[in-house]
Amino acid sequence: MQIIPVDNSQLKKDFLHTAKIIYQNDKNWICPLDIEVENVFDPSKNTFFEHGECTRWILKNEKGELIGRIAAFINEKKAYNYEQPTGGIGFFECINNQQAANLLFDTAKQWLVDKGMKAMDGPINFGENDTFWGLLVEGFTPPSFGMNYHLPYYKSLFEAYGFEKMYEQITNHLAVNKPFPERFTKIANWVAKKPGYTFEHFSSKNADKYISDLMEIYNDAWKDFENFVPIKKETLQESFNSMKPIMDEKLIWFAYLNGEPASFVVIIPDANQMIKGFNGKLGLVEKLKFAYRRWVGVSRMRAIVMGTKSAYQKHGLESALFIKLKEYVLPLKQYNELELSWVGDFNDKMLAIHEATGATFGKRHLTLRKIF
Repeated sequence: MQIIPVDNSQLKKDFLHTAKIIYQNDKNWICPLDIEVENVFDPSKNTFFEHGECTRWILKNEKGELIGRIAAFINEKKAYNYEQPTGGIGFFECINNQQAANLLFDTAKQWLVDKGMKAMDGPINFGENDTFWGLLVEGFTPPSFGMNYHLPYYKSLFEAYGFEKMYEQITNHLAVNKPFPERFTKIANWVAKKPGYTFEHFSSKNADKYISDLMEIYNDAWKDFENFVPIKKETLQESFNSMKPIMDEKLIWFAYLNGEPASFVVIIPDANQMIKGFNGKLGLVEKLKFAYRRWVGVSRMRAIVMGTKSAYQKHGLESALFIKLKEYVLPLKQYNELELSWVGDFNDKMLAIHEATGATFGKRHLTLRKIF
């Protein structure tokens, strides 16, 4: 087998093509857009290069056929927050062959060792954890935009190499047309009518304000979680810019208490229902189809992230946001499912909110670690 560093345009195409070969007979896989993958490895598009580095490889067999790929990266802001310096691996794809998988893992490991790392997490992203993060181990159904999809045998490839589970990532599904539980609705309506509480949806005209509000809420809401690194405004602006082609402003809601940003939920239409069959391409024909499908054919939404300031986490604000969302969504008669993805098994409060809405289990991903 040949392991080859990706260092020219042809090898970049091979890196993208590897996944298309691996999943060519899987009816559930939806090919991510080539540009979305390439942007991760482009220093001009990915702000994580300001405090990190990454590299990638492809793997060929003795016939010169593509049989695997992997990327390795170091996020300097997080690498030293653990007991041992920890890097990451991701974008792993491989045939069902442990020897091939081991060669990919070994290559990434050696690069990380040479950079001073003593462990690696995977499969993760060189970026925020709302995309390309985690190993799918349960719920092998068509993925929503940004969510990793894998073949069932990948779990054994990781475990045989010595990766161990750090945490589970739970995705739940909410039937849009099914009424919320009575208790949930009662709390939501009570909160919505309380003096001082106001609710607004995102507006591009005031994008800077809402992005600042989101950053303020997010960094307060997550500050007590282990190894948390505050999110930067530039990173959020980058995320919102990338969402523009599919964004519906009335699916992104904020709650305020006497004008203070208190809670938010970010939901997008599932772009995977728009790009299915594109095979990663986004040429003129695909763009026309994309524009058409944007309004006809998208029946699923994905809740990317929610957050509530710690001082207001028992105020029922999340339930009120869901009611506001439903008031807009139901009359559209377009969506029938909201995917709540994903929540770590360590986040009891958010899992309790999912349960309160009446959501049901959808998928399970794992974030794994290999200590050298």
